Amino acid sequence: MSPRRRILVVSDDEDLRQVLVEQLQVYEEFIAEEAPTGTATIDRIKEQYFDAIVLDTSLPDICRREVCRVIRRAGVKSPFIMLTSTDTDHDPTPELYAGANQYVTKPFKIGVLLHGLRASIREHEQSQHAVFQIGPYTFRPAAKIMVDMETEKKVRLTDKETAIVKFLYLAGERGVSRDDLLGEVWGYNADVTTHTLETHVYRLRQKIEREPSNANLLVTEPNGYRLIP
Repeated sequence: MSPRRRILVVSDDEDLRQVLVEQLQVYEEFIAEEAPTGTATIDRIKEQYFDAIVLDTSLPDICRREVCRVIRRAGVKSPFIMLTSTDTDHDPTPELYAGANQYVTKPFKIGVLLHGLRASIREHEQSQHAVFQIGPYTFRPAAKIMVDMETEKKVRLTDKETAIVKFLYLAGERGVSRDDLLGEVWGYNADVTTHTLETHVYRLRQKIEREPSNANLLVTEPNGYRLIP
């Protein structure tokens, strides 16, 4: 099972917020949370990383384009999905310029929103702007760093360490065998052995674990490893 993606649903319509949160949480791939205003949205995103943000048509305090613009200026690259009232009275261009990724027209079936969310998250995770939450860290593969969210301390990773963490993260809750990890990170190089992998895992634990000898992020499985998000 892949790691659960955290979604923020933003709307001043309480009924719509609750319905969307309930519908999204039916699917185990999502953890859905809610915010009623633009200000609350900006505050929440400062406190917590979200894999995607769903923004409703209007907000009571701040124009949603401005919410998107402010969050983008703060360096947040998570995809925004805008909800719109009709497909005839809405020009998406200003919102796309503000940093939105796509929009979904109301009324819509939950399957349409799910398709948009999955596509946007998948595209984001393959981009240079991808950010993942792993335990107390945010992980930025393109920059090869993990940042402690509490202390803001940066942990710099090597190319191989970055590849190991990303592959294990995207594998989700299932363990990855040593052979699969070797093939993904090093390719099928006959000169590379499991000892090489184990050495890299050891060094990685020294960097990211609170107690490297008692790992609780990068754990050993019977035939490989697993990352606890």
